[in-house]
Amino acid sequence: MLRPLWGPLSPFGLGIAALTVLADQAHKAWMLYVYDIGAKGSVALAPFFDLVLVWNQGISYGLLPQESVLGRWGLILFAFAASLALAVWLAQLTTKLGAVSIGLIIGGAIGNAIDRITYGAVADFFSLHVLGYQWYVFNIADAAIVAGVVGLLYESLYRGHKKVGNPSKM
Repeated sequence: MLRPLWGPLSPFGLGIAALTVLADQAHKAWMLYVYDIGAKGSVALAPFFDLVLVWNQGISYGLLPQESVLGRWGLILFAFAASLALAVWLAQLTTKLGAVSIGLIIGGAIGNAIDRITYGAVADFFSLHVLGYQWYVFNIADAAIVAGVVGLLYESLYRGHKKVGNPSKM
C-alpha cells in the first residue's frame, strides 16, 4: 500500500523542522564565528554546565565514529533517508504533538547532516557534568531530536489510540 507523502499536519511539522534547522545552524554559526568558542576553550557558565567545542564524527554519544569520507557520506545519506521516512510518517499523523515531535527529529537530523556536509563533523557545544560525571557534549539539533523522541514516547504511552480493558465493554 502506498502511503501519501503529504497530510494535513505536514506543513506544520515541516515548519517545525525548518525552524529547528534555522535555530541550530544560526547558533552554530554564532558559536563558531562570532563568539569564537574554538579560541576560548571551555567556558564555565554554571557549576554543572560549560560551553566547549567538540567535533563529533559519529552519532549520539560519539557512537559509530566515521573518519572516512565514505562513512561520513553514509551518515549524511542515512540522515536524509530517515528524514524522508519521518516525513511519510508525519503525513499520517493526526495530532499536533506528533507533528511537533517528528518535526523536531527531522530538523535535528538535517541540522547535523548540514554540519557533516560543511565541516566533515558535527559541532557540539553544551557540556553537562555533575559530581564528576560527564554527560556527552551536544548541540541544539541533538536536543531537538531528544525532545522529539520524548514527545513521541509521551504520545504513545499517554495519548495513544490503544484502549486497555475488556474489548466487549468498549
